[in-house]
Amino acid sequence: MSKFLTEFKQFAMRGNVIDMAVGVIIGGAFGKIVSSIVDDILMPPIGWLIGGVNFSDLKITLPSMEIPGVEKVAEATINYGNFIQNFIDFLIISFCVFLLVKGINILSKKKEEESKPETPPEPSNEEKLLTEIRDLLKQK
Repeated sequence: MSKFLTEFKQFAMRGNVIDMAVGVIIGGAFGKIVSSIVDDILMPPIGWLIGGVNFSDLKITLPSMEIPGVEKVAEATINYGNFIQNFIDFLIISFCVFLLVKGINILSKKKEEESKPETPPEPSNEEKLLTEIRDLLKQK
């Protein structure tokens, strides 16, 4: 049992796992912020512009059914307004993640370019010929 706990501790303390956990926590908080922006700031003016519509109230109500011998089946609703808000949430979050990943890629690319030592330029034909002559003279 202690070997299992030791292995789990090694797994949990590796950098990748901790980085992933931090990313999930920050991602959840970021999702709440974006949802609030969409629900509380973006959608009310859009609803106002199209006639005072509250997107979370948009729905299609399916009629209730009466089946003999069974209680009346309650009305069901298809809440497409809520879907529209969630879709806008998704678009904004995915765009922000795209920009974040793009920024990280640019920074890592610059870091790689700075860390790569410059390769010396290829010697000219004249230098190659002089090197061969020098080597031949050394052999004599």
